[in-house]
Amino acid sequence: MFRKAAVTTVSNGSYLQGQANGRLPSMDSGQPAQEGKVVLKKKVTLLRGISIIIGTIIGAGIFISPKGILKNTGSVGMSLTVWTACGILSLFGALCYAELGTCIKKSGGHYIYILEAFGPLPAFVRVWVELLVIRPAATAVISLAFGRYILEPFFMQCEIPELAIKLFTAVGITLVMVLNSTSVSWSARIQIFLTFCKLVAILIIIVPGVIQLIKGETQHFKNAFAGNDASVMGLPLAFYSGMYAYSGWFYLNFVTEEVENPEKNIPLAICISMIIVTVGYVLTNVAYFTTISAGELLLSKAVAVVSYRRKIQSYIPAAVVFVDIFLFPGEKIGGTHPIRMFFVASREGHLPEILSMIHVRKHTPLPAVIVLHPLTMIMLFNGDLYSLLNFLSFARWLFIGLVVAGLIYLRYKRPDMPRPFKVPLFIPALFSFTCLFMVALSLYSDPVNTGIGFAITLTGVPAYYLFIVWDKKPKWFRKLLDRVTVTLQILLEVVPPEEDQKS
Repeated sequence: MFRKAAVTTVSNGSYLQGQANGRLPSMDSGQPAQEGKVVLKKKVTLLRGISIIIGTIIGAGIFISPKGILKNTGSVGMSLTVWTACGILSLFGALCYAELGTCIKKSGGHYIYILEAFGPLPAFVRVWVELLVIRPAATAVISLAFGRYILEPFFMQCEIPELAIKLFTAVGITLVMVLNSTSVSWSARIQIFLTFCKLVAILIIIVPGVIQLIKGETQHFKNAFAGNDASVMGLPLAFYSGMYAYSGWFYLNFVTEEVENPEKNIPLAICISMIIVTVGYVLTNVAYFTTISAGELLLSKAVAVVSYRRKIQSYIPAAVVFVDIFLFPGEKIGGTHPIRMFFVASREGHLPEILSMIHVRKHTPLPAVIVLHPLTMIMLFNGDLYSLLNFLSFARWLFIGLVVAGLIYLRYKRPDMPRPFKVPLFIPALFSFTCLFMVALSLYSDPVNTGIGFAITLTGVPAYYLFIVWDKKPKWFRKLLDRVTVTLQILLEVVPPEEDQKS
């Protein structure tokens, strides 16, 4: 099931586009899967790159993170400062990824950069953690927010049972999994619709907030830095909440090879997107505090619902419907950009080949979606929203910090590497130090969740030697794995994609 790294080059386009002509293997032949063909045509322009970044960043974080940041900073002024700082820090990280994306023109994002800088072991651990921790936990977090917000109008007078939220969320995750396994075109149409709804939902919050400020509703901003003193131990958790809201700036690097004129369009798309998102997020939080106090925000489990009620006295449920659509986790299970890392890792021999295969007719990454579903269910029923956020953030920012440290290392290891876009050295130094420092400090701030994340990360080391390095596996064991792969191919009707290098 694990294979040696492929010799072929990386694709020039989305392997989910085009036409599959692959043939399924025969159970009787005992031969490995024959290559399927997917014609790769779609290109990513500057505008499309901006839409990918903005559409991925803007999501549940703007509704989940305000409470987490305020709780761990202690005041309105400090929370707004953290929102701004996280936006600037995210811009720094995005600029570092822009340099990496223009000098390492391969898809795969974090995984491929760690592979190039530090070799196969850290790269395997990265994709191992993505599969076991980051992707399932991230899906569970946004899905829990979706479940809570959509049930909130039905429990106006009482607390929503946590079990009801999780059961409703589980149904929603399953439906999304089925959708993303059935049709790429429908998933794409829904994502376009969701992006529109996200913009509308943000405007519904910001515009009334600006009107309130014009009317002089500034009482919640008086003595903005007064309140509970911010704890140094709480800052990593505030940082995690803020950076979670901004996470997504790295998704364009998952499809680097599909970007037209990457030397120009990747940096431009990143800078334009991050400025828009940072301004939008800060204004959204200012809008929250024009109608609700810090204490009310901390008590609320659905801040946007409370904000809408205060701004629109008649309380229009349709406004909350926009939030529900906003939080719909369509791209989080089986979305093409996160799955791309599994595809590249499989091609490099670091994941079972079956995970990179796609359905022969529907062109969807069916095996990867199926694997993620039960892992997401485990995360969903074994943690609450904020513990899951800390849990996934530890692993995510540990490796993002490592990636940016790798940029500095590559400056010295490979000084002759062409770098069409180059950031000042202080930017990657500051960003990587901040990430790694906050990750280390979070082990003290939330030792249980971050400790579990750290332990799971460490399991990637023995897994690497067992599955990748150990070549002398018994012959019967290798045959069994091959048989399992062939059987799964036939049952799922999937084939390996074959990139069209001319597209």
